[in-house]
Amino acid sequence: MDGVTTAPFDVARIRQDFPILSQPQARGRPLVFLDSGASAQKPRAVIEAMVRCMETAYANVHRGAYRLSELATDAYEAARAAAARFLNAADAREVVFTRNSTEAINLVAHAWGRGVMQPGQAVLISELEHHANIVPWQMLRDDKGNELRVCRVTDAGELDMEDLASKLADGKVGLVAMAHMSNVLGTVTPVERIVALAHAHGAKVLLDGSQAAVHRRVDVQAIGCDFYCFTGHKLYGPTGIGVLWARLEHLDRMPPFLGGGDMIASVTFERSEWAPPPAKFEAGTPAIVEAVGLHAAIDYVTAIGMPAIEAHERALVDHAMGALSEVPGLTLLGRAQDRGGVFAFAMDAAHPHDLATLLDRAGIAVRAGRHCAEPLHARFGAENGTTRASFGLYTTKEEVDLLARALIEAREFFR
Repeated sequence: MDGVTTAPFDVARIRQDFPILSQPQARGRPLVFLDSGASAQKPRAVIEAMVRCMETAYANVHRGAYRLSELATDAYEAARAAAARFLNAADAREVVFTRNSTEAINLVAHAWGRGVMQPGQAVLISELEHHANIVPWQMLRDDKGNELRVCRVTDAGELDMEDLASKLADGKVGLVAMAHMSNVLGTVTPVERIVALAHAHGAKVLLDGSQAAVHRRVDVQAIGCDFYCFTGHKLYGPTGIGVLWARLEHLDRMPPFLGGGDMIASVTFERSEWAPPPAKFEAGTPAIVEAVGLHAAIDYVTAIGMPAIEAHERALVDHAMGALSEVPGLTLLGRAQDRGGVFAFAMDAAHPHDLATLLDRAGIAVRAGRHCAEPLHARFGAENGTTRASFGLYTTKEEVDLLARALIEAREFFR
């Protein structure tokens, strides 16, 4: 495929695949993009694949009895097969396309939580969670009365496994829903241990892989979970496309999330019969072009190699821990032993939004706020929020050093 980089890992060469990284910013400064945790930049391979689809092979899928529709359907289903391979799913029918991870979690909360879980069962989450993995379970609790339990996080920002075990001990937890990697602390949770412990107590497991799937190879069969989700726009793909993987036996048991075209086998005014998974959960015209873009993104990172990406980012994390620890007045949230390239920090002399604004004047794009994780910020006494730098496969050690120097200059400015 044109525009796909192959091993060995060469970050300078990879950066050439991303057109936006060569665009000058304010006052002619180069772009230092450190907000990939929110949404990553797109390689030329993704951009060109989507344009090519719209120019040469676009039509609605699954419905047309003409060649163009068949080509579009083949491309759409090829994206599903690529997502299944990416996760090492046993069957492509276990892959449901959603708009994003948020919709995927809501789908499980609606279809599994309301359709399969029993009234006396609880949902167990953790203090690490993004709002997308908190609010749907609060809505389930308020609607159906299912208890919502929260596992503690240690001062280092790691999951408290003793607390997890204690909250599973009574056997009443029906579902454990947790982040594979924190979008604030960068903590990578011990998912195999979580799954084994949950299953031993009769609970199913949903993992939010929005951050982890970008940084590490994910093998749902090896992990052993029941549900896994990630979103395309963080994986160097387009917005508007996400993936929910679920064991086929679970999808068979779950009622539909949305009703309409393409998710039915038949319809009369008296009743409707559902199509088999995954069509049962994909009502209406899907994100066709976006699926093509997701396929290109998966091919892109697969060609580079997830182990190579992980090794690059581990080196970046080690470098950043050293560089940021030397910035006066800077407090890092969390120091987990196993972590990815996400750093949230507070500076004694500046509000997070003011700090982010000043960094932007230096051409450095970071995020400020509570990053859709208010409870986690409250847990660490950072109610005013933090500034967050998050890395992508195109991030360099030189950019980390630029950030550290800019933070030192910013502290002097605010003081």
